[in-house]
Amino acid sequence: MPAEPQAPQAPRALADPDALAARRALIGSPHIAPIRALAARIAAERGAPVPAPDPLDGGVDARMLLLLETPGPAVLRTGFVTRDSANGTAANLFRFLAEAGIARADTLIWNAVPWLIHQEGARNRAPRRAEVAAAAPYLAPLLDLLPRLAVAVLAGRFAGEAAPALAVLRPDLPVIRVPHPSPTYVCTAPEVPARIRRGLAEAAARLGRMPG
Repeated sequence: MPAEPQAPQAPRALADPDALAARRALIGSPHIAPIRALAARIAAERGAPVPAPDPLDGGVDARMLLLLETPGPAVLRTGFVTRDSANGTAANLFRFLAEAGIARADTLIWNAVPWLIHQEGARNRAPRRAEVAAAAPYLAPLLDLLPRLAVAVLAGRFAGEAAPALAVLRPDLPVIRVPHPSPTYVCTAPEVPARIRRGLAEAAARLGRMPG
C-alpha cells in the first residue's frame, strides 16, 4: 500500500489527469482486492457500475467505515469512491477528514447504495427506498472484509438507516451519525458542518483509544 506522504495535500486532486492515471495504476493493490471483488459482484447483480475503493485508503485494513449514500454521476470519470474527486462533496469530505486528523490508512469510504443509480447525463438525486432496500444485503459481506473496524460513521439520512443492521451485524461497533457532506447540506446552516466536525472528532477519538 502506498505510504501516507504520497497522498494529496489538497482537495480535488483527481481533476489532474496525471494524478488520476497514477491512482488508476494502483488499482491492483492487494489491500483493496477483496472489496473490488465485492464491487464487481454487486455490479453484475445490479447491472450498474460500482466504483472501486480508493487504493490510497485503508481497504480491508480500515478501522473506520465512512458510509455515504450513493455514487454521484461524476464517479464514472474516476471509477473510485474517493475524497479526491473534483466535486464539492468530495472536497468537503477531504477537508473535514483532514481537520479531524483521521489517517487515510484508517478509512474506507463506501456507499449505502454502492452502485450508480443515475442515468447517463442525469443530475444527482437521492436513492429511492427500493434502492436502499435492495442494497441492504450487501452490508454484511462488506463488513466480513473489514475485521479491524473500530467505528462506523454514517453520513446522511439514507446512510443512517444502516444503523440497525450494523447493530445486529457488529453489536460492539460504535456508530456515529453525521449530516451528508454535500455542499447542498453543508451550506444550509452553520450547525451542519459543526455536527460533521463533532462526529468525526468523536470517531478520531475512538480510533485513538483503540490499538492500531
